[in-house]
Amino acid sequence: MDLIIDKTYKITRKLGAGSFGDVFHAINLKDNAEVAVKLEQITTKQPQLEFEASLYKYLYKKDPTTCKGIPHIYQFIKEGEYNIMVLEMLGPSLEELFEICNRKFSLKTILMIADQMIERIEFLHSRKFLHRDIKPTNFLVGPGRDQNMIYLIDLGLAKRYKINDRHIPYEENKELMGTARYVSINTHLGIEQSRRDDLESICYVLVYFFRGSLPWQNIKTGCQEEKDERIMHKKLNIAPEVLCKGMPEEFVTLLLYCRNLKFEDEPDYTYMRSLLKELFVRSGYDMDHHFDWDTKCVKNNEKSKSHLCKDLVWSFL
Repeated sequence: MDLIIDKTYKITRKLGAGSFGDVFHAINLKDNAEVAVKLEQITTKQPQLEFEASLYKYLYKKDPTTCKGIPHIYQFIKEGEYNIMVLEMLGPSLEELFEICNRKFSLKTILMIADQMIERIEFLHSRKFLHRDIKPTNFLVGPGRDQNMIYLIDLGLAKRYKINDRHIPYEENKELMGTARYVSINTHLGIEQSRRDDLESICYVLVYFFRGSLPWQNIKTGCQEEKDERIMHKKLNIAPEVLCKGMPEEFVTLLLYCRNLKFEDEPDYTYMRSLLKELFVRSGYDMDHHFDWDTKCVKNNEKSKSHLCKDLVWSFL
């Protein structure tokens, strides 16, 4: 490709595509820095890129020093037929790294991932927003020296849950928002999402990493609505102890805690992280930030992790 945006960013290759836009690798012609560019057609029926860009800016505005694990946005512009967001280039997603590790993460890696995932969502919640689309492709490792930092991305479906310090009202008959595989049971039931739902989704991601798949995957139906319905029934009818079979009991405790939160409850993020940290210590692990993919990347590709992260697609979608 030979497209230059805002006379500054030269598009080099496409990284990903989906219902919410396309993502490209680009070079800043002023300093040769690598960036990610997300494009959305202005004519799209439900534009979300400008909202997403403004939310990234809002998260950084209050105190940039506390905004770790959130990508930095450089620019939002409208040019030609597109809304365009330019932000820092990150490494591969947890889904891609899961594939590199033959769809199996060790307990140590899962616990280190969990700690950062909870920390990221706690930060977003502290800014009065829900994510509403927690899934492995929306967590990426950082670039360069931040390769052990896990970033939370894709805020297009985020929603403010407190307005003027008042919680949004409880509502029913809502459309399913998010990815059916990972959404909470209450989301399937049409209940307005709140903080508890992001956390329940994190639990399903952790089970996915431990088991390699979830019991409600690969359901074949004629339409999406029927598939969502069958996924919901599977989640409702499988006991947490069965879902987490083979996993330490702390994961059952965590899932039950999230499911038992009331709509407006403020989650105890410290309790959740401490629960898993105690398991981490009891298992004899060191918090050295050496993830499973550190070894896999070098062994399978005969190159450093930093090079691998640069070569893999940036799964923003």
